[in-house]
Amino acid sequence: MVEVAASIGAMILAAARGMGADVEALAAHAEFDSSLACDPDARIPLRVETALWDEAARLTGDPAFGLHAAQGLRPGVFDVIDYAVRTAPTLRASLDRLARYNRLVHDAAVFSVTQEGQAVRVEHSLRGVSQSPHAAEFTLASIVVVGGQINGSGIEPSSVSFRHVAQGARAEYARVFGVAPGFSAAENSLTFSLAVLDRPLPTMDPLLSRVIERHAEALLRQRPTPAETTAARVRRLLCETLGKEPAAVTLAGLAGRLRMSERSLQRRLSDEGQTFDGLLDELRHELSLRYLADKKIAIAEVAFLLGYSEPSAFHRAFKRWTGKTPNQVRQRAA
Repeated sequence: MVEVAASIGAMILAAARGMGADVEALAAHAEFDSSLACDPDARIPLRVETALWDEAARLTGDPAFGLHAAQGLRPGVFDVIDYAVRTAPTLRASLDRLARYNRLVHDAAVFSVTQEGQAVRVEHSLRGVSQSPHAAEFTLASIVVVGGQINGSGIEPSSVSFRHVAQGARAEYARVFGVAPGFSAAENSLTFSLAVLDRPLPTMDPLLSRVIERHAEALLRQRPTPAETTAARVRRLLCETLGKEPAAVTLAGLAGRLRMSERSLQRRLSDEGQTFDGLLDELRHELSLRYLADKKIAIAEVAFLLGYSEPSAFHRAFKRWTGKTPNQVRQRAA
């Protein structure tokens, strides 16, 4: 079972309370035990975190709840990882620590920090499981918010992208990030100028930084290496078979390869907040954007690579994912 720190649930409740929501009803809906809020070692299932995000947005009537929750962040909310990030010598080092120590608060979340010329790209995803759009928006917005706090002045990414469609008003995204994000993208990501990230931080305290880092390393060694989730195994097998073995891209086909019954596979996926159809649909969406970015691959061939028997079925699915046709997306990218 994928778990996250209970402090994430406590933070969501606090943000919702500040916006006037009935947090007792929120906790009850998500089956969140509020007594865990003060325990830095407590964990909750990912499905509880997801339910908290989605229900908090509904109860507050705020489609940009994730963005606004990030703006309310203060030091210490996430215990050791928070201080490890805030005591780093530069914003680049801060991002590297976030990527390294994030397992202290989330079993499945993965950050990738890569340099591309004079820019640094930060990608965020969940290993083999899906994520609430509000959680994704909170995550990227929190990098900008906390980065501005420790930098002493706001930091502005050069680009922002989300895999999902916009949840709130686009003007609100531009206000929080300083730039209008792209949506229905292949990944959740931020890009920053290297010059911004390499400047020494005014909050830098080398001695405290080393103490916090040693403590974070000790805690990381105590965390078990997360086992591959059933959803991740299904996703990996789908990647291997899409466009190659049509009969294998089915619930029955995947269950057979995993040596379990269809009912057992469905139950395990359900325990992780997933369905087979949902995983297949999400993977096709992600791969379609990557394939369309390569103009050497014809659109009809993209449909075949995704396992569709007819291009028209792919066109209908793509319009549902993005609100646009494949050709429109390819022309816009060009």
